[in-house]
Amino acid sequence: MPDLASTVPAANGHGRRRAALTLVPHATEHLATRDFKSDQEVRWCPGCGDYAILAAFQSFLPDLDVPRENVVVISGIGCSSRLPYYVNSYGMHSIHGRAPAIATGLASSRQDLSVWVITGDGDALSIGGNHLIHALRRNVNIKIMLFNNRIYGLTKGQYSPTSEQGKITKSSPMGSLERPFNPLSLALGAEASFVARTIDSDRKHLTSVLAAAADHRGAAFIEIYQNCPIFNDDAFAPLTEPGSREQRVVRLEHGQPIRFGPDGSRGLRFGPLGALEAVDVAESGEDGLLVHDAHVTDPSYAFALSRLDSADFVHTPIGIFRQVSRPSYDDSMAAQLDDARTEQGPGDLAALLAGSDTWRVG
Repeated sequence: MPDLASTVPAANGHGRRRAALTLVPHATEHLATRDFKSDQEVRWCPGCGDYAILAAFQSFLPDLDVPRENVVVISGIGCSSRLPYYVNSYGMHSIHGRAPAIATGLASSRQDLSVWVITGDGDALSIGGNHLIHALRRNVNIKIMLFNNRIYGLTKGQYSPTSEQGKITKSSPMGSLERPFNPLSLALGAEASFVARTIDSDRKHLTSVLAAAADHRGAAFIEIYQNCPIFNDDAFAPLTEPGSREQRVVRLEHGQPIRFGPDGSRGLRFGPLGALEAVDVAESGEDGLLVHDAHVTDPSYAFALSRLDSADFVHTPIGIFRQVSRPSYDDSMAAQLDDARTEQGPGDLAALLAGSDTWRVG
């Protein structure tokens, strides 16, 4: 194995970072989906949405044009967090909720790597909530895929931070008392520079969102609605069943008017107090309809889109809510280190440890 630590990151034509190829003689090899399939038996419950997400992820990875040894998949704890076992690259099945923290250290110290975090609604939004929001706030160059099935699957069916209020589960036999987190609103509140949502059963849409996230320099947060057939089956049926999904799914495309429903008969506009509302285009006219702009610097517009969510999925946007450019944490840290080396010469660890803020006792 070559010394990858001495490789130099370079930007490819799609905005992604690709490791320098001088020390990776096989990096120009054309990779296929099969190259990213490990020899491990894939073990999830029959019908689990994780299978579809894994297949889409493995088929997408060759498009990164990154050597397998420069792709790292880090997970926490949960059903979704088994995914690194099944991807033939470097990876780590870490501890509950800490995947964003571990990924932050890796992405900051190795800018030549493509770092992906796999997490679930319980892993990321309960014990891992603090790590998640700070990774997004710092804009670390990691891609976070949050599998949201609105339940704790690995521990056998307790309500999770995204379970709807009143949800009857093993841990809430009379119904959950808590209001659920809205993952997208949370990410936008943390000033995430890329926020998107997709669905496990829509492979084309899922792959397109992954590609956009990979092109984004900085933290990318992707919520994936994922069905758990054992403990929360058909949780997202209104968004996947023919006849129902056309009425409820609002597909966001940058630069396009937001239209949905049969033949695009419905649209979105701002109401009198700033909240978004759905209207019949025939009655309201097209002039007042929103044209989606994912590049708006102020997150208020994307936040208003995220607040359309409801437990019954009346109007549920999918796609890229926000995609703005700002310095990533790892790029800023690298620049700061370069400045320090230029101004102060090689670092001296002993001098740092025995600096002016230390004293001798006795």
